[in-house]
Amino acid sequence: MKDFFLNDSSRVFAGANPFEVSDFVNRHVGSHQLRMSRSHDSSASLQHRKVGALDLCRLSYGTQARIISKGLPDIYHVQFILRGHCRYELSRDSLSLPAGHVLVINPEDPIDLTYSEDCEKFIVKIPTGMLNEACEEHRWFKPNERIKFNQVPYQFTELDSLIQLLSIVCQEAESGLATPQMLQHYNRVVTGKLMMMLKHNVCLDNPAGHSVCFDRLAQYIDDHIKDNLTAESLAAYAKMSLRSLYLLFEKNARTTPKNYIRQKKLERVYSSLMDPVQNIQNITAIALDYGFTHLGRFSEIYKATYGMLPSESLRQRQSRMG
Repeated sequence: MKDFFLNDSSRVFAGANPFEVSDFVNRHVGSHQLRMSRSHDSSASLQHRKVGALDLCRLSYGTQARIISKGLPDIYHVQFILRGHCRYELSRDSLSLPAGHVLVINPEDPIDLTYSEDCEKFIVKIPTGMLNEACEEHRWFKPNERIKFNQVPYQFTELDSLIQLLSIVCQEAESGLATPQMLQHYNRVVTGKLMMMLKHNVCLDNPAGHSVCFDRLAQYIDDHIKDNLTAESLAAYAKMSLRSLYLLFEKNARTTPKNYIRQKKLERVYSSLMDPVQNIQNITAIALDYGFTHLGRFSEIYKATYGMLPSESLRQRQSRMG
């Protein structure tokens, strides 16, 4: 499996000083500090390939090495352990990752990794914007906070199709025949595949699940119809991004959250004005009660929706009452 990722055509260092490799990684893959427990020799190696917005990197320090970082701002690292062993120190735990395991490091996560002398790994560096774009493209519901992958290791056998895909991407990139457009297409496929195969905090519900989510929001709006509801407050309630909220309303209501809320408020006002049971004498009071503070604009919208002014609705009800 380790032979799937980057060949000698992508080699940058062979038999190099580990700090030379570390310096290259700092500039191209992610900021870190390299620490070694003993004197080093020239045994480090590195292969690197830029593929669209992705960075692919295969490296070995050739000695026991510890990597320290306060976090990787705005990038994710998917790390495949090809040979040897890696230990990942978390705040309250320690993960042991022998060869054949995969781990995702989230942006801003503190990094404390120790590699065995014979450890070799393959890293996929992914900008946060690519995962956000994948969520938008597939209409997945991203929470307001950053996309966060679970800190659980995977075995290669669990991610066989992802590994095969990355192998193809490496081959295409090294062939020199792939156009920039083709590589960008591969970027989208890789990020989509990652989101579908790994565990994270994004909701990948099917359309039926989307409808359930919309129904819950619609009920919330009905229950709080007199409140100052906004797209931001709905997104906070639903624990999703504004972008996901707008996609949800577009899919299920063919309108924006703002227009949907306004229409529901209008419906309540209309029902109240036409309901003979309700004792309504003042149109201004009921308009303000439902949040219509610009009375002239309110009358215009009401007439455009129901074909009559609010005052005409009230008179119509009173005539029916006799």
